[in-house]
Amino acid sequence: MKRMTQNTKNPTWWRGAVIYQIYPRSFQDSNGDGIGDLPGITARLDHVAALGVDAIWISPFFRSPMKDFGYDVADYRDVDPIFGTLADFDLLLARAHQLGLRVMIDQVLSHTSDQHAWFQESRLSRDNPKSDWYVWADAKPDGTPPNNWLSVFGGSAWQWDSRRRQYYLHSFLSSQPDLNFHNPAVQDALLGEVRFWCEKGVDGFRFDACNHQFHDALLRDNPPAQGGEVSTVRADNPYAMQQHLHDKSRPENLAFLERLRGVLDAFGAASIGEVGDENAPPLMADYTEAGRRLHMAYSFSLLTAHCAPAHLRAEVEKLEREIARTGGWGCWAFSNHDVPRVASRWSSDGQPDDRRSRLQLAMLLTLRGSVCLYQGEELGLPEADVPFERLQDPYGLAFWPEFKGRDGCRTPMPWQADVVQAGFSTVEPWLPVSAAQQARAVDRQQAAPDSVLKTAQALLAWRRATPLLREGSIRFIDAPDAVLMFERRIDRIDAPQECMLLAFNTTDQPVELPLPVAWQGVALQTGTPLGVSARLSADGLRLQIDPLGAAIA
Repeated sequence: MKRMTQNTKNPTWWRGAVIYQIYPRSFQDSNGDGIGDLPGITARLDHVAALGVDAIWISPFFRSPMKDFGYDVADYRDVDPIFGTLADFDLLLARAHQLGLRVMIDQVLSHTSDQHAWFQESRLSRDNPKSDWYVWADAKPDGTPPNNWLSVFGGSAWQWDSRRRQYYLHSFLSSQPDLNFHNPAVQDALLGEVRFWCEKGVDGFRFDACNHQFHDALLRDNPPAQGGEVSTVRADNPYAMQQHLHDKSRPENLAFLERLRGVLDAFGAASIGEVGDENAPPLMADYTEAGRRLHMAYSFSLLTAHCAPAHLRAEVEKLEREIARTGGWGCWAFSNHDVPRVASRWSSDGQPDDRRSRLQLAMLLTLRGSVCLYQGEELGLPEADVPFERLQDPYGLAFWPEFKGRDGCRTPMPWQADVVQAGFSTVEPWLPVSAAQQARAVDRQQAAPDSVLKTAQALLAWRRATPLLREGSIRFIDAPDAVLMFERRIDRIDAPQECMLLAFNTTDQPVELPLPVAWQGVALQTGTPLGVSARLSADGLRLQIDPLGAAIA
């Protein structure tokens, strides 16, 4: 039966929406065990609603052995006890809806935990009912793995199983076996897991690693990288040494995504896909082809680098060209639970600068597309320095010391500046509270009128009240290297044209540049959340922008 929700009244709410990502282990501990949980999220939803976002995305909270902290699912239909119960989730969902927030949950369909009942049965023999629910393959005659595929987390993507005397595929940890999407029964089962949460009332899903859902059925070797490719991993990871033609991003995935869209449409649920690919824009466009597959998709293109204006422009323009072909829709993020926080990553010296954080938020929230905002990004939190003895992330432990892993962006959310453990917990938490982050706690910023938090709230309110920013097209304009300049525009047949010019100075030096001809003599807006950090020359032909300032006309 089709569920009638607020999504039924506004089925395209996701276009231009801002989605706030919550990493539950680190948001709020409600029961004093040092780990965040679902009741803790519920208790802090007022903060999220006050920001002015449209929805929350909650990273996995399902039953799991936590080898990859919930991205290794052992039971798709149950809440892990460290996070609470299904009843706790129902209360969270109800409170979010009461506050006008939609709820999207993380679904990991490409793989499960090796503790999942499906895998436990599959590994028993080569002829049991679920024997081909995972990707099993014989060894080569010399006992080596079936091919040269590599795991994102380092080493071979194949793990030997002594009972079946075969290898199984794992694109990530060896405890995360890949499901065999070539088996229709697997697809049916996974669609059933999605349907379960739709029936519980969720408003949408974020699909983790959704381009990893199919592998080449012939198990062909990947060719070596040619050099110059944009990798999704660091250069010191051998995964970067291959072209990943056969182990992910397979064309067979498109048909499954169409089946998935059918389930979502039956409930009015929205979707966002994570596309980790070396050439993501064409894939994102195909995955979000209008009305056929996912609603939105994002890549790592703005998550893994210092986003100089030229890089940001190039990535947005690539996607715009591709989605013009399919009618698809993109989503942008500068931070999430897998990458160093943007306040440190985009800093010249690794130190946070509140002026730069305000500018980053303004740039993100004025791009065309939807937006994912990671918890703490509204505070301008820097990356935390987690000592080796406190590391939890298996990715970081494998690549230490060149790569410290993902724990630095996953430390507890700082709620109170002068309270033990920053108000996150009453005991020592699973990751240490960062002193640099605690100094930027919610309560301190809420009391400061010029804080990053106050700017974030004002920017979100402005975006929500300005259809041009949610719906308009985007066109970039040539500018000096330090400046990102673009137009947002809505061309209407039955109403006057709407347009806006935005320019951002990303350096700590003032810049002056000529105005585009079409904008010469036009007054600058002064009533925006960005304040006044730019001015026109006396003749109105040139634009002067303060360090880390912005201009809007």
